[in-house]
Amino acid sequence: MSAHDRYLQRALVLAKQNIADGGRPFGAVLVRNDEIVAESVNTFHLSGDPTAHAELNAVRDLAARLGSAVLRECVIYASGQPCPMCLSALYLTGVREVFFANSNQDGEPFQLSTAAIYQQLQQPLDQQTLPIHHRPQPEGTELYQRWAERQS
Repeated sequence: MSAHDRYLQRALVLAKQNIADGGRPFGAVLVRNDEIVAESVNTFHLSGDPTAHAELNAVRDLAARLGSAVLRECVIYASGQPCPMCLSALYLTGVREVFFANSNQDGEPFQLSTAAIYQQLQQPLDQQTLPIHHRPQPEGTELYQRWAERQS
């Protein structure tokens, strides 16, 4: 069995255990230098937090322990295809590569697919079903300037 399959199998074991614990069928494993550095499951059933996805929980855990949100050396393995929210976080943290066992197509019959959200995000803002309004404010970009000055 390849290392990739071994880590995917670990994510699936976590997902199976989460089902047994009353949760959703999602587990994730973060690997750096061929070592598991974080793993988690979807904890919505425990916290009521709709953002408590397995991938985000693993990222939050590792980032907190490292004191950094830069995870460029990491690869993530997930039991299911990361949703757009999780994928955005993986891009923002610089995760190097993503592997997943079950696709959105696999999850569709069980209402576990986020394909519709991916489709919405491909539309221009004014054509998405969630109304999104850009209303610039006079002091708006001043916040960015203030932040940039503090970074220097």
